[in-house]
Amino acid sequence: MALEIRPVLPEEHEEAGRVAALAYREFVGADDGAWKEYLQHIADVEDRVGSATVLVAVENGRILGSATLELDGRIDDDPPLHPHEAHIRMLGVDPQARGRGIARALIDACFVLSRKAGRAYVTLHTTERMKAAQAMYRSLGFERLEDRVFPDGFVLLTYRKAIPPA
Repeated sequence: MALEIRPVLPEEHEEAGRVAALAYREFVGADDGAWKEYLQHIADVEDRVGSATVLVAVENGRILGSATLELDGRIDDDPPLHPHEAHIRMLGVDPQARGRGIARALIDACFVLSRKAGRAYVTLHTTERMKAAQAMYRSLGFERLEDRVFPDGFVLLTYRKAIPPA
């Protein structure tokens, strides 16, 4: 059966959240309280489906990954979206399913939806810890923008890519 990328169904919220948190778990250190909190935030798919699109990658009835796409606003207290911007968040793939192009398929689907919504470019963030993600974004043609640095020193690497015409 082929990989299907589609919006998450209500009965899949818990499983999609579990898989997303599983994808990020490797980046949490023993004394990393903020990251542990973030895992709970990532797992709460139900909380964000009202304000963003959550896509899942499904194969043989099993959720292998997900991505959250902000089109009309942010799901939390981030700076507001620019009118021409779409923003991808919480992109994650089950570690056992990595290396099969699932993250790229989720990103491609985000670009399709962003184009349909009339956006001109897509942004996303990652961290220094996420080396494989950085390499993938570079290979997909994302450009680096200015980092977002929080008051506590935490840094998000910022990427942007124009949405190509259909």
